[in-house]
Amino acid sequence: MSAAAATADAAEAAPKKGKKKLIILIAAMVALLGMGGGGAVVYMKKKAAAEAAAAEEDEDGEGADTGHKAVAKESSKKDEKRTPPVFVPLEPFVVNLADREADRFAQVGITLEVADATVGDEIKAYMPAIRNNVLLLLAHKTSQELMEPEGKEELAKEVRREALRPMGIDLPDEEEVSASKKKKKKKPKAEDEDVKELPIKSVQFSSFIIQ
Repeated sequence: MSAAAATADAAEAAPKKGKKKLIILIAAMVALLGMGGGGAVVYMKKKAAAEAAAAEEDEDGEGADTGHKAVAKESSKKDEKRTPPVFVPLEPFVVNLADREADRFAQVGITLEVADATVGDEIKAYMPAIRNNVLLLLAHKTSQELMEPEGKEELAKEVRREALRPMGIDLPDEEEVSASKKKKKKKPKAEDEDVKELPIKSVQFSSFIIQ
């Protein structure tokens, strides 16, 4: 082979080797890009999952806060409703009873449970009339009536009724209620009112002595 031919073969082989190297480099770069793209996809998926978990935790936290706020609000409403009772003590009553066989008298301490402090102050203006009604009521009772538990319960109802009368509120007595039921007539309006809406809610006995 001549020198010119050898040079020509070498020149022809050089481009072929260069093309092969270029192809190998391009393939390597494509492979690297593929791996990098796959890693990016995995990374993006992990990031999205982490963000979703964080958002869910935030929602749970807000829900818990909302629940705590609702419970606290409800508790505050209950605290507002739990107002302490207001009592108005009356001076003890000493009265002769209606016994015919012997002279008997009773010493009774009465306390009125009222709707609020305003009613308590209002009752003071009616106190003379209230005491008069209660004294007349006690004077018609016998020692036997007042010694029985049922008698004391009945007396508490009657005292409440007599204490409300000076304030312009008339509650029917037991006989009127029974007669109304028999005749099937509508009960008086005052009886239909809720006990809590009346100025005097109940009557308590602080002392009860019969001699």
